[in-house]
Amino acid sequence: MVRTRFAPSPTGYLHIGGARTALFSWAFARRHGGKFILRIEDTDLDRSTAQSTQAILDGMAWLGLDYDEGPFYQMRRLERYHEVAEVLLNSGDAYYCYCTKEELDTMREQQRAAGLKPRYDGRWRDSKATPPAGVKPVVRLKNPQEGVVAFNDLVKGEITVANSELDDLVLLRADGVPTYNFGVVIDDLDMNISHVIRGDAHVNNTPRQINILRALNAPVPQYAHVPMILGADGERLSKRHGAVSVMQYHEDGYLPEALINYLARLGWSHGNEEIFSREQLVEWFDFASINRSPAKFNPEKLKWLNQQYLKSADNERLAGLVTPYLEADGCDPASGPDLQKVLALLKERASTVAELADAAVYFFRHLAPSEELKAQYFTREAKPAILDLRERLTKIEWERHAIHDAIKAAATAHGMKLPKVAMPLRAMVTGEAQTPAINAILELLGRDETFKRVDEQLANFPE
Repeated sequence: MVRTRFAPSPTGYLHIGGARTALFSWAFARRHGGKFILRIEDTDLDRSTAQSTQAILDGMAWLGLDYDEGPFYQMRRLERYHEVAEVLLNSGDAYYCYCTKEELDTMREQQRAAGLKPRYDGRWRDSKATPPAGVKPVVRLKNPQEGVVAFNDLVKGEITVANSELDDLVLLRADGVPTYNFGVVIDDLDMNISHVIRGDAHVNNTPRQINILRALNAPVPQYAHVPMILGADGERLSKRHGAVSVMQYHEDGYLPEALINYLARLGWSHGNEEIFSREQLVEWFDFASINRSPAKFNPEKLKWLNQQYLKSADNERLAGLVTPYLEADGCDPASGPDLQKVLALLKERASTVAELADAAVYFFRHLAPSEELKAQYFTREAKPAILDLRERLTKIEWERHAIHDAIKAAATAHGMKLPKVAMPLRAMVTGEAQTPAINAILELLGRDETFKRVDEQLANFPE
């Protein structure tokens, strides 16, 4: 059975790169009817926090990346890591190293001074020396010194590394906490992970991890290292590129399905398909279609994609998403027109739920026009036509076609083009210069609210 995992460290929020890794692992497992496991690698005791763990869980839940097993926590598995370390010590594939931090620092300084690559020199590998008193040892892997480690990366192809390039890595620290490379290997082994899908920053760790598995006579999973995500400028992705928490996109009004769609297209493709469902992603996903080159994150493309999803989103769902924004802005959605109808009118123009909410505010609270709008549209010439229009509006059936006809008739009667009447009316009623068709807005606002707003603003016209 295909078994994949996502194993983030709870040292910060769930970011774009991590979310894409989770998505690819999830999609591959779902396509093959396998299992997707969530594991929290919390052995960085100085930086791991409960808040970060919750941010990861919240981000996964919002994106809909459901896991079949977990979350598992490494710090609850310490006994298991010690057990395996003991097995390696007893087989001669691991040993205790008593080097102090000062000794290791001096070792590396001397190697750098000699123009060598800093690495552990193996001084305790086969040492018969008496362990120094008061020094807690680490456990190191006795890495093979000859031969190579070769594996077929499902994205990058064949990779071969000479064992002579690898030093004896630490498995257990002096405090008994496993290093990343040891913990992740034992976790993958115990959880029967068949495919390890992760960022290509881990490529250099893979030969070391394979050597641990070989020392344990354990099966080696297949590896797929996904290229990193860069900013549009080609630099490593950072906050200035928009690489914020996944939940920040939630707060900013992005739809999870839009972000899923966008993340899938960051380095993976299916023909020329730009917009596709979660179900289509699962059906199509494979490693052959992952680009070997780094992907570039484009916030504008994400916003465009979100706009496409907003346009087709169910209005009832959108109303639920928009309501908290409106309430935070001092609006009571129950006090105005039907919010779903409002959103149906506005959503073609919005890129995010937040923008959609901003556009809807004037339906639930009268926004006073700016002095600039008043100066531009509240003119002596326009006032007679507006007064005429007000009178005409009292006599019509309140629906958009009749409203349009009334505006047109008032403009014609005063020898004006339609916008010369519609623009002042728009500013009076919405406080904005750019909105959907004013007749559609008035239809939703209703006759009483429209007259109330028009009458409030008439005093701002010159006599």
